Formats: sequence, C-alpha cells, structure tokens
Amino acid sequence: MVKRFLSADASEILEMNKEELKQSIKASAGRIICSEVIGNMQPIIGDITNAEVAVSYGADLILMNGFDCYAPKINGLAQCDESQIIQQVREYTGRPVGINLEPLDDTADFLENRIEIPAGRACSVETLELADKLGLDFICLTGNPGTGVTNKSIQQGIKLAKNHFSGMIIAGKMHSAGVDEPVVSKEAIQAFVEAGADVILMPAVGSIPGFTDEELIEGVKYAKAHGALTMSAIGTSQESADQETIKHIALRNKIAGVDIQHIGDGGYAAGVATLENIYAMSVAIRGVRHTMSRVARSVKR
Repeated sequence: MVKRFLSADASEILEMNKEELKQSIKASAGRIICSEVIGNMQPIIGDITNAEVAVSYGADLILMNGFDCYAPKINGLAQCDESQIIQQVREYTGRPVGINLEPLDDTADFLENRIEIPAGRACSVETLELADKLGLDFICLTGNPGTGVTNKSIQQGIKLAKNHFSGMIIAGKMHSAGVDEPVVSKEAIQAFVEAGADVILMPAVGSIPGFTDEELIEGVKYAKAHGALTMSAIGTSQESADQETIKHIALRNKIAGVDIQHIGDGGYAAGVATLENIYAMSVAIRGVRHTMSRVARSVKR
C-alpha cells in the first residue's frame, strides 16, 4: 500500500508509478489541488518557475499548459538539456508534473474562430511518446479556448494514450473549447471511462453556465463505480475571482465528491492562478494544518 498523497514526502511521491499515484490521491479523500501553470511565459517571479510558486501556496499537482513537446521550454529553470526539463521541475517542486495535450477535431462545429496551436501541443502518437520519454507523471487530454476539441476526439485520444503513454491519463473538457456541443454528458463520461481514462475531468460547479451540482454528483458516482478518479476544473478565468468565490466553488465540488480540484492559469496575468486563491482553496478543502504541512514540507525529505 502507498502513503496518502496528503501526508507523503517528495521522495515518496516522485517514486510512485501511475497506479500508486492514483491510489495515493484516492486515499487523500478529496483534498488534492492541481494547479495549471504556463511555463513558457514570463514567470510571476522572474527567476523562479510558476510551478514552484504555485507549490509554495498549496498546489499538489502541476499541470503545464501550452507545453510544446517538440520545443520544450519552461522559464525560470537553470540551464539544462531539453530531455531533463521535466525532471528538473519535479526535483525543484517535489511534485508530479503533467501537461495538456489537445485532441483536435477538424470536423467540429465551431462557436467561434478557431485558434491554431503548434503540433507539439496536439495529441498524437509522436507527442504522447515524447511526453513519456520526458518523464511526465500524467497528461490531461482537454482543450484550450477556441482550439476545437470535442468529447469524441478526447475519447479517441484516450485510446491512443493507453498505447503510447505510461503515466496517468486525465480526460475531459473544462469549457466548450470553441465547439458547439454539451461540455459534459453522461455519454461522454461513460465513453471516457470505457476508453481507459484514470481521471475524469469535469468543469467545477459554478464555472460554466448550466452545469449543476446534481450533474457533477452523478458523473462522480459513475466514474468512481467504474474505478476512475474525478477532477473538477476552474478553467474559466475565475481563478482570479475573489477568495470567497473560490472557497464557495471549492466546497461545492468537495461535497460532490471529486478527488482533485483544479485551478487554472489565468491570475494577475496568464501563467498561474492568483496565488492567494490557491491558498484559499487549500484551506477550504483541507484546513490550515494540512495546508502548512504541504507548503512547509521540504523537497529534500
């Protein structure tokens, strides 16, 4: 058996394989925070990565957005070979590190002008294999605004990832990603679980119009009954809202039963959430004692 993530040291966390990481998160009873950060932008503190700053305010998992597998870049790191860039972030933070990969759908019915992304950010056999080679702990198959990711293409991406990536697979939509379809549906959740996703991503209640507590609870119950974890996501710039809003969202989604709470990268400027909101979320879902345990625990332990 593994130690629950909530109480584990960096040396224990960074040695976990996919199944151990999944079990460790599950054992933490809904008290894990995933902070999305953009590594290739100017960090909020010039010579420190946004990942390190997010961890210092309570983040448990680091999700890199906009990461190009063909041209890896994270500002704020010491000079190192591209092949070691993820390992360096893991060592600096003592946390598992993942990236977004976007399963694009050229047949999607768009709501807005499509935003083109580099091939190194799209989900493909090549990017999945590069992600595995870089030593990433997890990938998140989702879509940024306007990129044209559908639930159907996410399902296909999961199947591809199962054959070409050895880490944990998170899958789902935080918002429309520019596509005219329901962001969440029973059918999509079932398809993601059947395709083999380890974690089902759904929007946080309160972050997109019309997605209710009852719908999230139903999705969480289905996923858990079939062996998957769940993650609620604030991907609608509300990561820069006031702290009371963040705490309200956090408690509603904890009541719904999610295992991980994601907070997006749009804070003072794009790159990391408003830092006080990461801390507010942490205190709301696990209290001051566990928050201090996470932020004060040395990566040397």
